[in-house]
Amino acid sequence: MSQMSSIKRVGVRNPLDGPIYAIANRVGGSKAKEVERFLKFAIVGALGAVIDSGTLFILQATILPPSLQDPDLNVAIAQTIAFVAAITSNYFWNRFWTYPDSRSRSWRRQMGQFAVINLIGWIGRSIWITVIHAPLGSALMPLLLPEIQMFRPGYVPSPTAEAKLGTMAGWLIGGVVVMIWNFFANRYWTYNDVA
Repeated sequence: MSQMSSIKRVGVRNPLDGPIYAIANRVGGSKAKEVERFLKFAIVGALGAVIDSGTLFILQATILPPSLQDPDLNVAIAQTIAFVAAITSNYFWNRFWTYPDSRSRSWRRQMGQFAVINLIGWIGRSIWITVIHAPLGSALMPLLLPEIQMFRPGYVPSPTAEAKLGTMAGWLIGGVVVMIWNFFANRYWTYNDVA
């Protein structure tokens, strides 16, 4: 027996494992393992969403605000940086927590596959956010303005504020679609070596 085959591959364990196993066994029946993986994938996705939205928010509030001269460029750059930060985190959490039994391929190959799937998701999301952020912000601001003015009386939104609101709303819609795409594409390509 070689030294490599005698090394036990252990995944990351955390306090969420117990409740996830309980829910998966209760609702999953014969598919409990897939339910467990989906729940873990969703939690990793939620962490990625926090990283993604937080990075996007910070970038737009500081060095990459939507500008009136070329708002699409700053929006595209900011959301790309945020997306890369999130998928980097997601890859490692998924490899070591969601799919700890999927190690028959090298981490480089899996990361490459994960990156291709996320690249497809990023392209779709980027196009969506870049196209929709301005009209979505213009449509949502009048609806949300009374609530905003409850906390900031006399607030008058600027075109930049509308663009930021539209970016975040577009990000939310795009994020849900990309999460579903990523789960199924990664499950059946990147991590297809698990039972």
